[in-house]
Amino acid sequence: MEPNLIGQILLKFLIILIAAKLAGWACHRLKQSAVLGELLVGMLLGVSLFNIITPEIKEIFTFLAEFGVIILLFEVGLESNIYKLLKVGLASTLVAVVGVVLPFFMGFFLFQSLGYSALVSMFVGATLTATSVGVTMRIFSEKNAIDSNEGKVILGAAVIDDVLGLIILSVLAGIVEFGKVSFFNIGKISLFSILFLAGSIYLGIKIAPYLLKLAKNFEVKRTYAITAIVFAFGLAYVANWIGLATIVGAFAAGLILETREDKDNIRERIRPLADVFVPIFFVNAGMLMDVKALADTAILGPLLMLFFIAALGKILAGFAAFKVKAKKLVIGIGMIPRGEVGIIFATFGLANKIVTAEIYALLVVVIMLTTFVAPPLLSWSMKAIEAEH
Repeated sequence: MEPNLIGQILLKFLIILIAAKLAGWACHRLKQSAVLGELLVGMLLGVSLFNIITPEIKEIFTFLAEFGVIILLFEVGLESNIYKLLKVGLASTLVAVVGVVLPFFMGFFLFQSLGYSALVSMFVGATLTATSVGVTMRIFSEKNAIDSNEGKVILGAAVIDDVLGLIILSVLAGIVEFGKVSFFNIGKISLFSILFLAGSIYLGIKIAPYLLKLAKNFEVKRTYAITAIVFAFGLAYVANWIGLATIVGAFAAGLILETREDKDNIRERIRPLADVFVPIFFVNAGMLMDVKALADTAILGPLLMLFFIAALGKILAGFAAFKVKAKKLVIGIGMIPRGEVGIIFATFGLANKIVTAEIYALLVVVIMLTTFVAPPLLSWSMKAIEAEH
């Protein structure tokens, strides 16, 4: 690689990282998700304005973004207790299932009515199924309400949403590979996904202690960080090898290591890596969006309808928690943000040429809007809970 090219890559990497961190800090100060700031930075530095990623270095930054999303899903797995997932209450399960089914079919039928293909319509519907509760949990934390019934239901439903979302993404990846919508293929890929998650988690829980012990016996430096990387990228590779999305494997790796007593040490060691590479994924996602694609006023109608569906589907899902004494509206609003999970779907669709640049831009705006409106709506709806504490 030419020295001048190395210099270009390092300079642009620095620009992206510094800008992402500053924008994330600013959004945090405004009580918004750092993801919003990173996406906005990506829009400014991407094709919409400065376009700093030239063709000769595009593949390098795409790889760094892929690295970031694997680390991101590994972290999500580390935060999701497998035993709580298996024992989660009926309320969380119902909220999760309704919160996936309603937005999916509403988005699917909307885009079918607009004349899009079944694959595009399925993909748009699938993107709306995502839930990201990072913003929601921060609001609950500020109001000392994480242990409330509402907080518990949302957390449980979000974990199930993650699993269902990953299965849906793997199904879509399989459809792209086979080139058509086939119920046989959908069933096969869904079964593969479930078997992979169950099998890898079962075997991983058995193997992880021996791997950690082996690393310690060899006096491997940074044992926890090395073990985390081996698990995350090893299972990501296996998932990719059998035809599933790499992030399914990374998520499974996180679930495995979450069962370890030393999971806090693993989280602590992996966090610096995540702090560097995860923002690159979101900046890259913003770079892929051409804001000029939204200049066409014809897209305004679908955008508003899609945002309405995205919000309504999750709000209605909150009322599925009828077995629990809790404010159903709070649960529904808490499920609205799509955040990083929705961006993963949208980026996958664009990379695999399922959606056009216009639809990608539309999806990113809707995802950003859901993440933006949730905090004020949640603060308003939680006044009664706050008074009880």
